[in-house]
Amino acid sequence: MDRGLLNDTTRIARKITATLFAAQSLGSAGFITVATVSTIAGAQLSGHATWAGVPSAVYQLGGAFAAFGWGYGMDRLGRRGALALGLTLGVIGAGVAGGGIVNAAFLLFLGGMVLMGAANAALQLGRFAAAEVHVPSQRGRAISNVVIGGTVGAILGPLLVGPMGRWAESRGLDELSGPFLASMVLFVIAAGAIFTFLRPDPRDIGREIALLHPEITPHSGPARPLSAILQEPAVIVAMTTMVVGQAVMVMIMVITSLHMKNNHHELTDISLVISSHTFGMYAFSIVSGRLADHWGRRPVILVGAVTLFLACLTAPLSPHVLPIAVSLFLLGLGWNFCYVGGSSLLSDQLLPAERARTQGFNDFLIGLTSAAGSLASGIVFATLGYATMGLVGALLALVPLGLALGLRSQPLAVQTEK
Repeated sequence: MDRGLLNDTTRIARKITATLFAAQSLGSAGFITVATVSTIAGAQLSGHATWAGVPSAVYQLGGAFAAFGWGYGMDRLGRRGALALGLTLGVIGAGVAGGGIVNAAFLLFLGGMVLMGAANAALQLGRFAAAEVHVPSQRGRAISNVVIGGTVGAILGPLLVGPMGRWAESRGLDELSGPFLASMVLFVIAAGAIFTFLRPDPRDIGREIALLHPEITPHSGPARPLSAILQEPAVIVAMTTMVVGQAVMVMIMVITSLHMKNNHHELTDISLVISSHTFGMYAFSIVSGRLADHWGRRPVILVGAVTLFLACLTAPLSPHVLPIAVSLFLLGLGWNFCYVGGSSLLSDQLLPAERARTQGFNDFLIGLTSAAGSLASGIVFATLGYATMGLVGALLALVPLGLALGLRSQPLAVQTEK
């Protein structure tokens, strides 16, 4: 690598983070557009409400297994190559899924959702790419600056659902196919941004920063095997927080659209609720990231777990738009604090050579648990109802709360200037 690039690591880190923010903004808009209608499409194409959660489940499964592969692929292809390839899969997946809706082919639709899940897995690992080009005292903010790109998706994605649905209907197509075309366009732009501007590769910058600042590495010596890393208490808390937080969020979110549809709400109302949820997921990332750097990772995780607990208890209380929107907003906010706090805590524990595979394994676990939650959501909703789902989610939220309470306070990140 050209040593001259290291003369201004702050500028390089800002450029990398800005590029990842742009890709996250565009990509999340595409994924959220699709998520707004996927359960409705699942119930429509399968003919059974119990199958409503299947599209989200296969989406999460595709993302889970892809995340494990991306964890190793990002070391070989670099962060830039893997992210660009992942978003290209998203373009293909959105096209296939949209074709499945148009042709009333449920299996084809599910195949497209699998590819989109793989694309999202690559995009989500971008938060760790931002973290590795910063020292520990700035990693929470770096992660949050990428995650906040989802705010654009939270606003833009659901707003595209209604107009694109009407556009599809005006051309004799199923209204649910319209959002998938919008996703294709967004993924193309995001892939172009990554391929063009994510230079130099964050992998190389991260390695050089570790060499320049050996005092910020968690330990000296060679890279540890994954089995040893997974025995660290802080790693256990970080991974469990992200896995459970994601599972709770997905379980409630994916079925809320169908719950509202059954209560005779229009797509516009549904999209507004999903928009409030995704706004909560992303808009406060700046706050959670700075709190993670200022307070420490553990207090942020505790706040996130408590917020998830409250959101799950309040979501089933009323079928009206405003109360559901507030509860789903809190659900997104709790997820954000768990996600940013957990990601920051995990990044602090790893050497450069340990990052990609450990972070990929972490997102593999997130995807598997989310898939189980998505699949169970349709079954529980059809048999026991939305209120029971809220209670299950609240009980699960107690898991990261208890683990974080039992974790010894982690010291604040080392204040090292780049």
